[in-house]
Amino acid sequence: MAIKLNFGKIWQFIKDVFNKWLDDKAPKLGAALSFYTIFSLAPLLIIVISVAGFIFGPDAARGELVGQIEDLVGREGAEVVQTALKNTNDPKSGIIAIVVSLITLVIGSTAVFVELQESLDIIWRVKPKPGRNIFRGLLADRVQSFALVVATGFLLLVSLLVSTAIAALSNFVNERLLAVPIYVLDIANLIISFGVIFILFAMIYKVLPDVNLGWKDVWVGAMVTTVLFVLGKYLIGLYIGSSSLGSTYGAAGSLVIFLLWIYYSAQILFLGVEFTYIYTVRYGSGIKPSKRFMIYEINPITHDGG
Repeated sequence: MAIKLNFGKIWQFIKDVFNKWLDDKAPKLGAALSFYTIFSLAPLLIIVISVAGFIFGPDAARGELVGQIEDLVGREGAEVVQTALKNTNDPKSGIIAIVVSLITLVIGSTAVFVELQESLDIIWRVKPKPGRNIFRGLLADRVQSFALVVATGFLLLVSLLVSTAIAALSNFVNERLLAVPIYVLDIANLIISFGVIFILFAMIYKVLPDVNLGWKDVWVGAMVTTVLFVLGKYLIGLYIGSSSLGSTYGAAGSLVIFLLWIYYSAQILFLGVEFTYIYTVRYGSGIKPSKRFMIYEINPITHDGG
């Protein structure tokens, strides 16, 4: 369906996105997601670094991860990640201890994605059909979430590979030709970062919610969310940098900053999902719930014309 929007409809579309964001109580969903993120942080980091460190080793993966997080949340916020990595213990010896550690690792690392999945289902207005096997549903949710955790580690690995390739190419050019301006490398790294975030959002939209989204809807939603995220990251950084949160909360300042960043980032993500929902209903392929799920409400906001 061709999209013909005038400024009036664009403004109405934006208002509808914010109205549905409020109707879905996104601030409350973001608070719950921030809470689960703290408890999932350590096991999530272990798996992501293990996957990304397959080629470069855990130290290089750890350094790259902390560096990217520091670019996002700042030095104080990244201290939470560094502390979590520092306090992470290696699995104990013995078959039983290893099995228990692995189970705990999987459950812990996927908790935040399961919570995110439930939040997305609320936004997409879908719920399990009556008679759905609860155990099978929980298992399927964990498997999906764990796959996304591993995929996140793979994305970090790809980011490492591309960054290393760019650095090697830069050295090669500098040795044989002219010096490469620093801004060229900055632009290249910015494009890489944008691409990684875009792919991650696309995976979240395609895998986590219990709806079958068309790829066109996924790409549009992921692109809009990525742009919102990049702009929001800059604004959040300005706010946190100009505030006195770190000194106000003393020793807990780093944790407060990290939680605040997760919370605001979750709101940006949910705004992107709300945009994708309304876009899909009005101009895309429509909402098609997964096999064992059903639509329980079509929000009147989503219909064209408000």
